[in-house]
Amino acid sequence: MQIHERVPGDEARIEALILAESRAKTRDRLRMVLLALRGWEAPQIAAALTSSRRTVQTWVYRYRDGGIEALRESRYRGRAARLNQEQHEQFKQRMLVGPREADGVCTLRGKDAVAILEGEFGVKYSLNGAYRVPICPYSSSQ
Repeated sequence: MQIHERVPGDEARIEALILAESRAKTRDRLRMVLLALRGWEAPQIAAALTSSRRTVQTWVYRYRDGGIEALRESRYRGRAARLNQEQHEQFKQRMLVGPREADGVCTLRGKDAVAILEGEFGVKYSLNGAYRVPICPYSSSQ
Protein backbone atom coordinates (compact mmCIF):
# COMPACT_ATOMS: atom_id res chain seq x y z
CA MET A 1 0.00 0.00 0.00
CA GLN A 2 1.29 3.41 -0.91
CA ILE A 3 0.74 5.45 2.23
CA HIS A 4 2.90 7.99 3.98
CA GLU A 5 2.92 9.55 7.41
CA ARG A 6 0.16 12.09 7.63
CA VAL A 7 2.17 14.07 10.17
CA PRO A 8 5.94 13.64 10.53
CA GLY A 9 6.61 11.37 13.50
CA ASP A 10 3.33 9.47 13.26
CA GLU A 11 5.12 6.13 12.91
CA ALA A 12 6.84 6.58 16.29
CA ARG A 13 3.59 7.81 17.88
CA ILE A 14 1.71 4.79 16.53
CA GLU A 15 4.37 2.43 17.94
CA ALA A 16 3.97 4.05 21.36
CA LEU A 17 0.17 3.88 21.15
CA ILE A 18 0.31 0.17 20.28
CA LEU A 19 2.30 -0.53 23.44
CA ALA A 20 -0.06 1.52 25.61
CA GLU A 21 -3.36 0.36 24.07
CA SER A 22 -5.43 -2.10 26.12
CA ARG A 23 -8.24 -2.70 23.60
CA ALA A 24 -7.31 -5.38 21.08
CA LYS A 25 -9.38 -3.97 18.21
CA THR A 26 -7.83 -0.53 18.49
CA ARG A 27 -4.37 -2.07 18.83
CA ASP A 28 -4.91 -4.07 15.63
CA ARG A 29 -6.05 -0.94 13.78
CA LEU A 30 -2.88 0.80 14.84
CA ARG A 31 -0.81 -2.20 13.75
CA MET A 32 -2.49 -2.20 10.33
CA VAL A 33 -1.50 1.41 9.79
CA LEU A 34 2.02 0.87 11.11
CA LEU A 35 2.63 -2.04 8.75
CA ALA A 36 1.17 -0.06 5.84
CA LEU A 37 3.52 2.83 6.64
CA ARG A 38 6.39 0.34 6.55
CA GLY A 39 5.45 -0.70 3.01
CA TRP A 40 3.44 -3.88 3.58
CA GLU A 41 0.61 -4.63 1.17
CA ALA A 42 -2.99 -5.11 2.33
CA PRO A 43 -3.06 -8.93 1.77
CA GLN A 44 0.16 -9.33 3.78
CA ILE A 45 -1.17 -7.22 6.64
CA ALA A 46 -4.49 -9.08 6.59
CA ALA A 47 -2.71 -12.45 6.80
CA ALA A 48 -0.38 -11.28 9.57
CA LEU A 49 -3.23 -9.89 11.69
CA THR A 50 -5.85 -12.50 10.72
CA SER A 51 -8.14 -9.89 9.26
CA SER A 52 -9.68 -9.26 5.86
CA ARG A 53 -8.00 -7.24 3.14
CA ARG A 54 -11.01 -4.91 3.08
CA THR A 55 -10.76 -4.24 6.82
CA VAL A 56 -7.09 -3.37 6.44
CA GLN A 57 -7.88 -0.99 3.60
CA THR A 58 -10.69 0.65 5.54
CA TRP A 59 -8.50 1.47 8.55
CA VAL A 60 -5.43 2.46 6.57
CA TYR A 61 -7.51 4.82 4.45
CA ARG A 62 -9.14 6.16 7.58
CA TYR A 63 -5.69 7.03 8.87
CA ARG A 64 -4.79 8.57 5.50
CA ASP A 65 -7.88 10.77 5.55
CA GLY A 66 -8.16 11.60 9.26
CA GLY A 67 -4.89 10.81 11.01
CA ILE A 68 -4.36 8.84 14.20
CA GLU A 69 -7.53 10.19 15.82
CA ALA A 70 -9.63 8.56 13.08
CA LEU A 71 -8.48 5.15 14.38
CA ARG A 72 -9.94 5.65 17.85
CA GLU A 73 -12.94 3.57 18.84
CA SER A 74 -16.10 5.57 18.90
CA ARG A 75 -18.36 4.60 21.74
CA TYR A 76 -21.64 3.21 20.52
CA ARG A 77 -24.26 4.99 22.49
CA GLY A 78 -27.20 2.86 21.48
CA ARG A 79 -30.74 4.01 20.93
CA ALA A 80 -31.84 7.23 22.58
CA ALA A 81 -33.80 6.75 25.80
CA ARG A 82 -37.55 6.80 25.40
CA LEU A 83 -37.97 8.55 28.73
CA ASN A 84 -36.23 11.84 29.38
CA GLN A 85 -34.52 12.34 32.75
CA GLU A 86 -37.57 13.94 34.36
CA GLN A 87 -39.93 11.21 33.13
CA HIS A 88 -37.48 8.55 34.28
CA GLU A 89 -37.48 10.04 37.79
CA GLN A 90 -41.28 10.18 37.79
CA PHE A 91 -41.53 6.55 36.67
CA LYS A 92 -39.02 5.51 39.30
CA GLN A 93 -41.04 7.24 42.03
CA ARG A 94 -44.28 5.77 40.68
CA MET A 95 -42.87 2.25 40.82
CA LEU A 96 -41.32 2.67 44.27
CA VAL A 97 -44.59 3.99 45.76
CA GLY A 98 -46.36 0.83 44.67
CA PRO A 99 -49.77 0.10 43.22
CA ARG A 100 -52.64 2.56 43.34
CA GLU A 101 -56.22 1.50 43.77
CA ALA A 102 -56.82 2.24 40.07
CA ASP A 103 -54.16 -0.36 39.17
CA GLY A 104 -56.40 -3.11 40.52
CA VAL A 105 -53.52 -5.17 41.90
CA CYS A 106 -51.78 -5.48 45.24
CA THR A 107 -48.27 -5.75 43.75
CA LEU A 108 -46.90 -4.17 40.58
CA ARG A 109 -45.59 -6.70 38.09
CA GLY A 110 -43.72 -6.31 34.83
CA LYS A 111 -46.89 -6.13 32.75
CA ASP A 112 -48.17 -3.41 35.09
CA ALA A 113 -44.98 -1.44 34.47
CA VAL A 114 -45.58 -1.79 30.71
CA ALA A 115 -49.13 -0.45 31.18
CA ILE A 116 -47.90 2.46 33.35
CA LEU A 117 -45.20 3.38 30.84
CA GLU A 118 -47.72 3.40 28.00
CA GLY A 119 -50.67 4.93 29.83
CA GLU A 120 -48.93 7.55 31.96
CA PHE A 121 -45.81 8.31 29.92
CA GLY A 122 -46.94 7.56 26.37
CA VAL A 123 -44.04 5.24 25.52
CA LYS A 124 -44.28 1.62 24.45
CA TYR A 125 -42.01 -0.97 26.02
CA SER A 126 -41.98 -4.72 25.70
CA LEU A 127 -42.15 -6.71 28.91
CA ASN A 128 -38.41 -7.39 28.71
CA GLY A 129 -37.72 -3.71 27.99
CA ALA A 130 -39.78 -2.60 30.99
CA TYR A 131 -37.71 -4.83 33.26
CA ARG A 132 -34.59 -3.07 31.94
CA VAL A 133 -35.73 0.45 32.89
CA PRO A 134 -33.59 1.09 35.98
CA ILE A 135 -35.50 2.13 39.09
CA CYS A 136 -33.09 0.98 41.78
CA PRO A 137 -29.48 2.10 42.35
CA TYR A 138 -28.34 -1.52 42.16
CA SER A 139 -30.20 -2.25 38.91
CA SER A 140 -28.01 -4.08 36.35
CA SER A 141 -29.05 -1.99 33.35
CA GLN A 142 -27.64 1.37 34.45
